[in-house]
Amino acid sequence: MSDEADAKSALDEMQLVVYKLGDEEYGVEVNQVREIIRMETVTIIPKAPFYIEGVINLRGQVTTVVSLRTKFDLEDVEADQHTRIIVAELGDLIVGMTVDSVTEVMRVSRSSIEPTPTIVTSGVDSDCLEGVCKLDNRLLILMNLHKVLSEDELGQVNQIANMAS
Repeated sequence: MSDEADAKSALDEMQLVVYKLGDEEYGVEVNQVREIIRMETVTIIPKAPFYIEGVINLRGQVTTVVSLRTKFDLEDVEADQHTRIIVAELGDLIVGMTVDSVTEVMRVSRSSIEPTPTIVTSGVDSDCLEGVCKLDNRLLILMNLHKVLSEDELGQVNQIANMAS
């Protein structure tokens, strides 16, 4: 294959971090993820908005942790050995988002992505969904972490991080 064909193929592909929330599988572009860490002890912040689990100390930086389950009105479950925190940079903020598990990092063809049907979005704010990727035997819902929180919610997250540091 020529260098030009390789470059075209790379443009047609995207790399996704695949994670689970409940029974659904989601994918987020790898460039939206700063790192993935194991669940750790979260310090609860009194009177924080319902979707904020609290804060963690991430290598000396106070980082607010958001529960995607709570944010999207999914049943709350106990964290276990599979629970992960996806750490993302949202503008100037570093935010952790808890998910049930991170299952893989994969490459998919951009041509396999279709618009998100409204029936797929069960509880998840459709503004943060970017489409559905059809794989051989499953559907992967694509999420944009930058759109999970509104401007007001980002302000609350920032305020909590500043309060706790």
